Amino acid sequence: MVSDIIDEIIESRLKKKSKIFMNKEILHPDYIPETLPHREKEIRKLAEILVVALKGERPSNVLIYGLTGTGKTAVAKYVTKRLAEKAPTLNARLLHAYVNTRKVDTTYRVIASIASSLGLRIPSTGIAISEVYRRYIKALENWGGLHIVVLDEIDYYVKREGDDLLYKLVRINEELEKARVAIIGITNDINFVENLDPRVRSSLGEEEIVFPPYDAEQLYDILKQRADKAFYPGVVSSRIISYCAALAAREHGDARRALDLLRVAGEIAEREGANVVTIEHVKKAQIELEEGRIYQAASTLPLHPKLVLKAIIELMKEKGTSTTGEVYNKYFKIALEYGIEPLTQRRISEIITQLDMIGLINAVVVSRGRHGKTKLIKINSELLDIIEGAIKL
Repeated sequence: MVSDIIDEIIESRLKKKSKIFMNKEILHPDYIPETLPHREKEIRKLAEILVVALKGERPSNVLIYGLTGTGKTAVAKYVTKRLAEKAPTLNARLLHAYVNTRKVDTTYRVIASIASSLGLRIPSTGIAISEVYRRYIKALENWGGLHIVVLDEIDYYVKREGDDLLYKLVRINEELEKARVAIIGITNDINFVENLDPRVRSSLGEEEIVFPPYDAEQLYDILKQRADKAFYPGVVSSRIISYCAALAAREHGDARRALDLLRVAGEIAEREGANVVTIEHVKKAQIELEEGRIYQAASTLPLHPKLVLKAIIELMKEKGTSTTGEVYNKYFKIALEYGIEPLTQRRISEIITQLDMIGLINAVVVSRGRHGKTKLIKINSELLDIIEGAIKL
């Protein structure tokens, strides 16, 4: 019976003390340690830009670039938190807000989240965005300090909602007399600013910081620092940490990926009743994470990329691989069936390239002799069911 299964899991997992983890939270990417190895240069640069806030001056807006897992968010949170902690000792008024605009995914929710960091209570729905913004302005003036606003994954927000809110935020100081606002934007997309309104582009990117990927040795140091506090002594060897670091270094030096690998490997070891984490546990973790990453990537796609994936899946089942033209024809038909106006073939070709870049499909350019070149498109058979389950419309 289901209840017996649940009781068994509770008995085996919750009532027994872990032999693996002392503090698993330390391995989550959201955890900010007391020191950030190999990001001293970036911490110093951001702190030097923002430190004038402790004198009551508005610092420059900052745009932070870098691939996923290169420490951008951790550094931004670390520096703003430390400055806010120092502010009272220097008689400075400084508060900070952090919003992941991929998770807080509407303009209303973004501005409400920013305003709430000043203590404002904004209802989840029911008032106009302009009214939320007006209340934020009023709260700033009543408070009279400097507000640092960190907008993470800002490229996803702009693609979805446009840059109107960004325009308001980078020009907000023109509406303020007693308070000031500084913006920190964080993005994985080095070309992000090219699609912004020129007025937003120049104001948002007053200062820019680019975060390079970590190498295997740097990832080892990061993992070692966390593992020493997260696991009981002797549970994770240097060999396991090196292995996780090497795997993540192959994927653009992604520290988040390395931490997830080590954490999930530990969870698997715990579920299996092991006393130590082994290479086999890491390999199993790699499979779990890959399936989870694929599902997350597919399920959060906008509508038209999902329709393109649906077309590719149907063609896979009919004939294996397909060409760009065949995918477009199938997509066109599916879009009409759902009552959606199809995009142009050029736009669908761009979407196919994007899906290939994020690893959801394989698109290989092949020569057709005098007929020119085309792309042969397919989905890894091991991922087909995962993707199909993630894009249900």
